[in-house]
Amino acid sequence: MALSVPSAKFSSGVEDDKKQDAFGFPKFVVMGHRGFGMNMLQSPDEKMKSIKENSILSFNVAADFPIDFVEFDVQVIRDGCPVIFHDIFMFTQEQGVITEKRVTEMALQEFISYGPQKDGANVKPMFRKTKDGRIFEWKVVKDDPLCTLQDAFVKVKRSVGFNVELKFDDNIVYGEEELRQTLDNILKVFFLTNGGCEIYEDVRRNSLDEAIKICKEGGLQGIVSEVKAILRTPNAIQRVKDSKLSLISYGQLNNVVEVIYLQYLMGVEGVIVDMVMEISEAIASISVKNKADGEEDNGRKSMIMLGEERTKVKISKDAITFLTKFASKLLQQ
Repeated sequence: MALSVPSAKFSSGVEDDKKQDAFGFPKFVVMGHRGFGMNMLQSPDEKMKSIKENSILSFNVAADFPIDFVEFDVQVIRDGCPVIFHDIFMFTQEQGVITEKRVTEMALQEFISYGPQKDGANVKPMFRKTKDGRIFEWKVVKDDPLCTLQDAFVKVKRSVGFNVELKFDDNIVYGEEELRQTLDNILKVFFLTNGGCEIYEDVRRNSLDEAIKICKEGGLQGIVSEVKAILRTPNAIQRVKDSKLSLISYGQLNNVVEVIYLQYLMGVEGVIVDMVMEISEAIASISVKNKADGEEDNGRKSMIMLGEERTKVKISKDAITFLTKFASKLLQQ
């Protein structure tokens, strides 16, 4: 489940006691994944290990670029404190042996004792386990202490909004009552799904159509989907819109500029990206100029203005076809 807390620049002007029938972003939005990007410790790409993910440092570095939101993960630990951390289990090394503990079973003081401390110490070094079972020491170029949701509200620059993912264990099927949260009316609540890219026992997570159903039943405002699911079932975008829901995407393909352009043309409202600097600069100042009245229709649907130079890129039917084929090849990799 994802929540969106907009920054001041996205203020709708709607009074708190009024509800809108449908929520929509006023423009195509870019969100920094876990701040300045997730950490892939097994990757040879140093960009994926530059700044500690889900940290105050990562959020504030991302805020220096032309993005709209930072996305991060929240879990409620044993003493009721919401903390910012992605993985379900925390790994460390004790006397040469790797140990693990479920994050939600910790109290706050234990949680923040992992990794670098404010005084520079690092008594409990952090490790991360990949999906294939490998374990890597959590080493990044610029490290930062673990933090709580309260820390984020106090210390993160006000120029960005928050896209908060509430973390749940993939191997547990939660009942409806367990998933219900008491939320302030100003928060926009989105349903997170991978749209069938992986199959779970909980069928509500296995398709965009199931996500639409959950949103309509629960009064949620939109869907955050794995981008592969959107590219595989593009017709679902219109079904999402017909249901008066917003659609945001996430996934590693969102680090490919061409895939971002394609989603923009398809009607996706925003993207969560790891390569914050590259993607935000590539689509900065994006705007569309429609075909003027009386202008000959030569197949061009629009003219998109991209980047600092506002270079004119003419998007034709052939270009859209090419981008679609390009995305299809990426899906096969």
